[in-house]
Amino acid sequence: MNGKRRITAKFIASCVTASGLSFAPMLLWAQEASEATNEALEEIIVTATRLETALDSVPGAVSIIGTDEIQLGRQQLALDEALTRVPGLFMQNRYNFAQDLRISIRGFGARAAFGIRGVKILVDGIPETLPDGQGAVDSIDIGSARQIEVIRGPSSSLYGNASGGVISVVSEGGPETPFATARLSTGAYDFRKIQVKTGGQTGRVNYLMSLSDMEIDGYREHSEAENLQFSGRFNFDLGNDSTFLAVVNHTDQPVSNDPGGINAAQAEADPRSARDANLNFDAGEALEQTRLGFVYTLPFSDAHELAVRTYHVSRDFANKLPFTGGGTVEIDRAFTGGGVSYTYSGMFQEMPNRLIVGLDFDDQDDDRRRFDNLLGTIGPLTFDQNERVKSLGVFIQDQLTLSDTIDLSFGLRFDEIEFTATDRFLADGNDSGSRTLDNVNPMLGIVAKLTPDLTLYSTLSTSFETPTTTEFSNPSGGGGFNLSLEPQQATSLEVGLRGRLGQRSSYELAAFSIDVEDELIPFETVGREFFANAGKSDRTGLEFSIQAEPIENLSVVLSYTYSDFTFKQFIDNNGNDFAGNIIPGTPEHLLFGEITYNLPSGAFAALDVLHADDMFANNSNTAISDSYTIANARVGIETTMGPLIASPFIGINNLFDESYNSNLRINAFGSRYFEPGPDRNIYAGIELRYDF
Repeated sequence: MNGKRRITAKFIASCVTASGLSFAPMLLWAQEASEATNEALEEIIVTATRLETALDSVPGAVSIIGTDEIQLGRQQLALDEALTRVPGLFMQNRYNFAQDLRISIRGFGARAAFGIRGVKILVDGIPETLPDGQGAVDSIDIGSARQIEVIRGPSSSLYGNASGGVISVVSEGGPETPFATARLSTGAYDFRKIQVKTGGQTGRVNYLMSLSDMEIDGYREHSEAENLQFSGRFNFDLGNDSTFLAVVNHTDQPVSNDPGGINAAQAEADPRSARDANLNFDAGEALEQTRLGFVYTLPFSDAHELAVRTYHVSRDFANKLPFTGGGTVEIDRAFTGGGVSYTYSGMFQEMPNRLIVGLDFDDQDDDRRRFDNLLGTIGPLTFDQNERVKSLGVFIQDQLTLSDTIDLSFGLRFDEIEFTATDRFLADGNDSGSRTLDNVNPMLGIVAKLTPDLTLYSTLSTSFETPTTTEFSNPSGGGGFNLSLEPQQATSLEVGLRGRLGQRSSYELAAFSIDVEDELIPFETVGREFFANAGKSDRTGLEFSIQAEPIENLSVVLSYTYSDFTFKQFIDNNGNDFAGNIIPGTPEHLLFGEITYNLPSGAFAALDVLHADDMFANNSNTAISDSYTIANARVGIETTMGPLIASPFIGINNLFDESYNSNLRINAFGSRYFEPGPDRNIYAGIELRYDF
């Protein structure tokens, strides 16, 4: 910790002052409102922390999103519909399926040109993040997600590479009474989605299967997308508390067109237009992916449990980029891995103690080829390379209860990641090579239960992030690796409060300081992105959220994020000094509010509002995306029609018809930073359910 800043009461106060927000009136309001009832709040269990832990005992910022927040009356285009309420989490790019959702947690992931960087994605314990650190959410079935857990902050002691934050999706299981549902929704821009789902319990087998088909033409020109998904979850009770979980997902996304980024003038004059080059070169992607995962859990006494997991993912990917030389990319990927963990729950020196030790192994095998893009037609081969990434991680986590009010947590993980490139296109020389990177990441946390309704925690944690195989691309041309590129390292110190106000209100407050070295920053040259290391950056922030039920059937959610993310040392390849500048793609202020009214009859109405502050689009802070405020509304009702339960719903996105950018392309060549978001639009649907 030598040289690292410590968070103190003065630091927390400075964050609150800088944010310009006073929480006292809101807390008093929630306390008064919640005193009207004696109904106890349900205990929330967090599983993404490896050791299943009650939320109040987690020494870090964690948010839990339930089934209704994910599914009820939602359009179900992307995860951000449900996750916008999470403080510290900022998402863009819901409407460009070729680029995937851009997710950042405390600034980790903000650099992503496509896909997800710096944030670990898990589905039912199976990683959607590759060992090189690249993740995606295009194969996640939103319509069958039961719960989403978000760990906000560096978590490499848990999950290794690219764990600046964690998003863990847990799929639905079947209820005791078997059921079948059919859901049809339609809306603006020729949106259509059909989903059928069935699940139940048969003997010792719990199952749920889901099939969905989505099409949309999109708000902007050349933004059409199609997505077909099948998901299944099968949980076998083997007796004696042992279980075997099998999960399967198949995604076929044959069309995902990319309208590209445009400059400020074009965005103002014609926000629905696409970039000319993207039209000329037919930019976009197509993919087909199949994921199989198995988890075997074996308790062999009250205190001991063994868990073994394995998975295999195959992915065929094709991409057309808006330039000629190597502008068509094809990747055949095999992603295999597994792990084993042992958990002990017992006593240590007469104190309750829980321990987990484990090993993770992942193997990514990519056959990558590039061809010239001849105005949308595949041209001659220009690049042929096999890229292999193997990672091995060994970890330990321990939670020791020192007293009735104090818990101490410790974690440590060692990771070794080997990158190997085998050049098969030898016309320009042999660019084969390899790099091996390793890292050790500790975590230390303490939780103090000051009162039954107030918990204080503090944690020191670290993360590291290697360049992905794409980001390792050599700016000088050809294959091999950019040997000057190094992993990004981060150290975070965080303090927080979690509490209850009465029996029907809860809140959390977190303040953090993160020092990042060798931050990975994108730059674009003639339409293609490469990466460089910034020297150092500082990230300080404040996150607050409150959930309350001021009156029966009415719930209110409010969250606020203050972010001060700046380059501390950064001179780019052209000699430009960006020290003191704000990291692009990160708003200083982010505010979310939602009010929901649920009637016992099954009717509901919800209104949510998101305000995002101005953001810079480039390292020099000369290009700005204006702040915006987006409101969305949805209503629905549940009615019984003989043996069927019918649930029609309707929603309005961008209720007040705000002009805004749904995505920024950071440091884009030619000032093409902006991807305008859609204007006011409506969707509607109906779900029919039959219980057998």
